[in-house]
Amino acid sequence: MTTPIPSSLAPFLQEYNFAALSPQANASLLIERSLVYGSRAEIRWLFAEYPRAQIADWIKRFGRDRLPHPHIDFWKIVLEIQE
Repeated sequence: MTTPIPSSLAPFLQEYNFAALSPQANASLLIERSLVYGSRAEIRWLFAEYPRAQIADWIKRFGRDRLPHPHIDFWKIVLEIQE
């Protein structure tokens, strides 16, 4: 089920037309920005919008390059990602 992107994420997506973003088409971008900048409410939205496995897969594929070091370590623990 697709729910609207929280407007509170807009400041972290300034280089994009926020109104044109889609949870389906822009999943990678929204996962990245939510994991880095998201508040509890935004993280709740993220995990309600995308399957846990999709978020974990994103971290495995892109996390090392796109997440700050403390963030990737945190999310690997939370999502029980072994590498």
